[in-house]
Amino acid sequence: MTFDYDLFVIGGGSGGVRAARLASSEAGAKVGLAEEYRLGGTCVIRGCVPKKLMVFASGFNPMMTDAAAYGWDVKAGDFDWPHFRGLLDAELTRLENLYRSGQKNAGVTVHDARAVVKDAHTVELSTGETFTAKHILVAVGGKPFTPDVPGAEHTITSNEVFLWDQLPKSILIVGGGFIASEFACILHGLGVKVTQMYRGEEILRGFDAESVGVVADAMRERGIDLRVKTDVKSITKTDAGLVVDATDGTNDTFETVMYATGRVPNTDGLGLENAGITLGKRGVVEVDEYSQTSVPSIYAVGDVTNRINLTPIAIREGAAFIETVFHGRPTKPDHDLVPSAVFTQPEFGTVGMTEDEAKETGTIEVYTTKFRAMNTLFAGREDKTFMKLIVSAETRKVLGCHVVGAAAGEMIQLAGVAVKMGATKEDFDRTVAVHPVAAEELVTLKTPTRTV
Repeated sequence: MTFDYDLFVIGGGSGGVRAARLASSEAGAKVGLAEEYRLGGTCVIRGCVPKKLMVFASGFNPMMTDAAAYGWDVKAGDFDWPHFRGLLDAELTRLENLYRSGQKNAGVTVHDARAVVKDAHTVELSTGETFTAKHILVAVGGKPFTPDVPGAEHTITSNEVFLWDQLPKSILIVGGGFIASEFACILHGLGVKVTQMYRGEEILRGFDAESVGVVADAMRERGIDLRVKTDVKSITKTDAGLVVDATDGTNDTFETVMYATGRVPNTDGLGLENAGITLGKRGVVEVDEYSQTSVPSIYAVGDVTNRINLTPIAIREGAAFIETVFHGRPTKPDHDLVPSAVFTQPEFGTVGMTEDEAKETGTIEVYTTKFRAMNTLFAGREDKTFMKLIVSAETRKVLGCHVVGAAAGEMIQLAGVAVKMGATKEDFDRTVAVHPVAAEELVTLKTPTRTV
């Protein structure tokens, strides 16, 4: 059978564009890609990139306070959101154009349209065009989930934050994951009065509990009204703002309410079930270890599969798919010991097991340190840096590394190499410290805080 394309990719995010480019430029395949919104996906357009730029913007106020403490004649004024928004829009457009030119230069045909799957080898575009393909790759990512709460129609999600004309004076952020916690810190740093509400025992569920406690305490110390073990009962729109009735008995008014209560696969109306693809809970595309769906010619990568929802993982999955299908080298994407960072203030970097997870493997030694970093200590700030190593008492391998503090994400990237290689505590100990830097504490932890 002759096909229009060797590969048709649905979705122009990180995983999709990587797979399309590699298939075309390296494997010589004829590739089509359909994206209904903007190339770059969640990460570039409404996620990692604009969020990190907002993190940078929100950090300048305390930096200027520190500068004054060091002797500089500076003073922070009000934050000019429209100015920042204009620069942000221009940067995202620049990045999208790079993605688009990258696809064009690789020989990929980009269709600015929505695509749905008609059968194992056919896609139909919103333009009315229909194409056949030997292989179809679903890489449509995820979308924010908002629970069915009375008044939820008056709320926003993280998608809308980047489109504001002006910053709100006050905001309630509902949720306890990394998106909710990051935006709580960002907006507080930009001068917004922030309340964060989470129904669980503590924010950042699934991360190391002791490390999370340090983050949460710091958020509260900085002035964020962080409320746990409570949830929204209803939201009422009034002339004064959005009145939120909560399960803890509070009743407060906010200019804006943002839900950041998780994301779900963006598979609604994609035609996957009609094509015979098995979907799991909330529309997750079920795949095997090679990213193949229940329909042999159709694969899926990225957040739509709900394995590890991180941009670098989607990219790795896309590349592994190309190795498997177009180069004949069966390759499983590696989901083990993935480092990650939460861009709260303070920043939180982590790789490997939490203490609770590690305890299930046998006896462990836990090494911790908490200190005031040199730069902010000199400026008179009380900011704390926290570091934690979790070590197997039997094998001496470092099972987990967790860092809370400035540049934690940068530190954890390099610590992740050591943990991934199976470094032992003695390997860390033999490494000479770089002085004076905060990261030297990772190789000078001599005595366990506890053995459990």
